[in-house]
Amino acid sequence: MPASSLFYQIAGLPTEQKNPDTTHIDVASTEEILQLINENDSRVPEAVREELPAIAMAVERIVESFKRGGRLIYVGAGTSGRLGIVDAAECPPTYGTPPDMVQALIAGGRDAVFQAQEGAEDKPEHGAADLAALNVTHKDVVCGIAASGRTPYVLGALDEAKRRGASTILVTTSNRRKLAELGITADVLICPNVGPEVIMGSTRMKSGTAQKLVLNMLTTASMIRLGKTFGNVMVDLQMTNAKLVERAKRIVMDITGVDYDEASRVLVEARGHVKTALVMILAQCDADSARQRLAAADGFVRRALEVPNV
Repeated sequence: MPASSLFYQIAGLPTEQKNPDTTHIDVASTEEILQLINENDSRVPEAVREELPAIAMAVERIVESFKRGGRLIYVGAGTSGRLGIVDAAECPPTYGTPPDMVQALIAGGRDAVFQAQEGAEDKPEHGAADLAALNVTHKDVVCGIAASGRTPYVLGALDEAKRRGASTILVTTSNRRKLAELGITADVLICPNVGPEVIMGSTRMKSGTAQKLVLNMLTTASMIRLGKTFGNVMVDLQMTNAKLVERAKRIVMDITGVDYDEASRVLVEARGHVKTALVMILAQCDADSARQRLAAADGFVRRALEVPNV
């Protein structure tokens, strides 16, 4: 029986090649195995660095989307889908964003987060349907995450996003030439070349690491551009647990120089909003004035301190 076209398509993917560094890893000692993994992992940041221009283009689209009231929606399967979920889930506690501002879809739904649902990724219509259920519009950005670049569930979602006028991003460790051969497109392609995996086809390794680094950049840079930090300190965190309550107090103390009791008192007046508390102390104003200053400064603390008294 002749091999299928899918067989040849997959066999030609960069993520499915043998790594010449690790052909004898099965007879290596434990320390040698770890050294081989570590040496390969060390190449990932440089591969991501080569993609910074594309990542910057993606960030600009995401920021503009957020300013229009749009959302960032990650779509992936397996490891890629789980990475999107992790990044989306961390945005509300870290940057005080609404839960729906950064969302994630994974092939197979919630069950796939904890246990592999391997067949779920093969249905592009499921990706399209899941995306349609979110009522995606031209205001949104949809970011597909797929090591191979060809995951049907992800491509189905991206096609639906394009049909609805949303901006599209694809994060993949395949290369642009292969994507072009397969007819795969997006408004922004982010393609770090991490080389073959230590274990052939195990894209949870270097590919997953590269994807995680890229997603970190997409949301972190976007949040900075939205005024979610003061210097390099996150000042829009939500005080949703004991650790974050104490972190908020420490942030106020470190930036303003007040003591623990004063930081606690002002945070109460600011209704737990760190940026409001900072402006209250640094601009010597009440909570209402601090909120007005922040509104006039698009949420940037540094700009709010330059706003005339209101």
